[in-house]
Amino acid sequence: MIFYFKSLLVFFFLFSIVTCKSQIAKRASGSLEIINDTTFVNLKDYSQDFVYDMKYATEDNFLKSKVYDCAVCYLRYKTVKALIQANQRFMRKGYKIKLFDCYRPLDIQKRMWKIVPNPEYVANPSKGSIHNRGGAVDLTLVDLKGNEVNMGTTFDFFGIEASHGYLNFSHEIKSNRNLLRRIMAKENFKSFDSEWWHYNLKSALIDPVSNFKWDCKN
Repeated sequence: MIFYFKSLLVFFFLFSIVTCKSQIAKRASGSLEIINDTTFVNLKDYSQDFVYDMKYATEDNFLKSKVYDCAVCYLRYKTVKALIQANQRFMRKGYKIKLFDCYRPLDIQKRMWKIVPNPEYVANPSKGSIHNRGGAVDLTLVDLKGNEVNMGTTFDFFGIEASHGYLNFSHEIKSNRNLLRRIMAKENFKSFDSEWWHYNLKSALIDPVSNFKWDCKN
């Protein structure tokens, strides 16, 4: 009996160690897997409720250049969980998240820096950004018909009007920005003062810069 209880205690101890580092994740397909919070995953594998307009996989961006080989949103799993929770809150209010950019491999950051070597527009790859850590997202809101909510400026507008502190807007625009920031904050995302579209998951600050790359064939 003593041996049985000792074995049971060892089992629960080992189980607690595993669950601290990993957890059971449910994919959009309904299948289950054990996954670490810092693993890079494709958002589409865990939710079909997002809208995508991945700007840097096109030439429709301030770089005027396509820097991603394909339009995919990868993030660390903990960022995906928080983003899904935020999106569920928005959907209850009649909106969905539309994504412009997600995780950005360091090689892509270097490519962007080579095109526009200006820290006012592109983070210096020598330090890396939260995008390179898998914890940053660029986004806006759309209504359930897919129409973008008026945020006052377009994505990647580099002017004072893009900042959260700019108040010379209509009540509607200020309310839209406040809604976005308020709900994202509830899921532990921090806004970026000069860019209304940029949000960092707070816990991502401790994660290392990564050059993980996905397979565009999948």
